[in-house]
Amino acid sequence: MGRRVLAALFFAPKGCLASLSAPPIFSAKDNSGVSSVTNEPHSVAAQPSPIDGGVRIGHVHLKVADLQRALDFYTGVLGFQLMQRYGSQAAFISAGGYHHHIGLNTWESKGGSPPPPGTTGLYHVAILYPTRAALADALRRLIAAGVRLTGASDHGVSQALYLDDPDGNGVELYWDRPGAEWPRDATGNIAMFTRALDLDDLLREPAPAA
Repeated sequence: MGRRVLAALFFAPKGCLASLSAPPIFSAKDNSGVSSVTNEPHSVAAQPSPIDGGVRIGHVHLKVADLQRALDFYTGVLGFQLMQRYGSQAAFISAGGYHHHIGLNTWESKGGSPPPPGTTGLYHVAILYPTRAALADALRRLIAAGVRLTGASDHGVSQALYLDDPDGNGVELYWDRPGAEWPRDATGNIAMFTRALDLDDLLREPAPAA
């Protein structure tokens, strides 16, 4: 079976490659209820000065139903390192020896179920990979583990894979293009878009040395 055929069978959960495109960056509905793309974020009050450019999102902490099941996914499939564990209640995992990039706990969620549609909360956790080859390796890990994608998109500034973890939390795995290659409009503003990502082309990236 050719790789393209395999990708079509495996990665299209709704039986259609078009389903692999992620939602628009911003969306708005007209009177007909149809979503359209807009680059105009919701207006906010002017701030006296911007946030320090060195600020980063340090970690995300997720409520899970079963700690071991969550660890099997984040460490066993994605390859994060377990840094510290508190029995069956909580664990902290990271990449590269950091104290933790992701926290997992069952304090208020043991045996629970994902929130139903129509509720607010986390849309997805985005995990940045340093190279396109590293993202390709992540895709191979997902294939080997039988994890289905919910989307795969080229956003101009990045290439991204979308999936759900065992608790139904949205997860994005992505690689950023160099800043000089980011698409911009005539005024110089970043102009992200959403197009289907060629998974076969991504898989042609060389595998890491054993």
